[in-house]
Amino acid sequence: MKTPREGSILVWDAPVRVFHWLLVLCFAGAFVTAESERLRLLHVTLGYTAGGLVVFRLLWGLVGTRHARFAAFVRGPRAVVRYLASLPRARPEHHVGHNPAGALAIVAMLVAVTTIVASGLAVYNDLGGQVFEELHEGAANLMLAIVGLHVAAVWWTGRRHRENLVGSMITGRKPGRPEDGIRGAWRTVALVMVVAVLGFWSWQWHQAPALELAAGTSAARGHDDD
Repeated sequence: MKTPREGSILVWDAPVRVFHWLLVLCFAGAFVTAESERLRLLHVTLGYTAGGLVVFRLLWGLVGTRHARFAAFVRGPRAVVRYLASLPRARPEHHVGHNPAGALAIVAMLVAVTTIVASGLAVYNDLGGQVFEELHEGAANLMLAIVGLHVAAVWWTGRRHRENLVGSMITGRKPGRPEDGIRGAWRTVALVMVVAVLGFWSWQWHQAPALELAAGTSAARGHDDD
């Protein structure tokens, strides 16, 4: 059982932390710009980015570091119930990486983001009509609810375990035994992620004038046909 006197160990590698905060940025930005026609390109760009981040996280969940792998933290319903039942106790069940309830939230968020991006692509390409529009909006609202529950759970479980869980997702470090930590932060992979995202955003920015011109030409043709 962990105690506050244990040393600080590296738990979250840099790619996991970069993924986490980039996804927060993308979802928040896309949600805020959802109703703005003027910021549609920004909304779409953030959606594409979120989709790419999910693909990366799925791959990293298979080949990443110890606590990043799905096999290390995804558990069944019994483990989730057992963990939640332990929280009111003096010494709640402790996990160095994601706890079973947190793992459930992560899986739910990955599924929700995948649904948001897929339905958003369909709407953007005028496929499926109203069905995908409603699915897109519903999945976004579900994601917002999951995020709210996740934030509340992080605050509460952090207090129960006497850990700064938000801080650990910034520094990557938590109290624990040396043998429970990971050896390296994999900063190079994280740097490649940031460069790829910034490069994509830059490409989208430079494509914006051409996209706006094409949209204007299509609209003009529509008026001429009338």
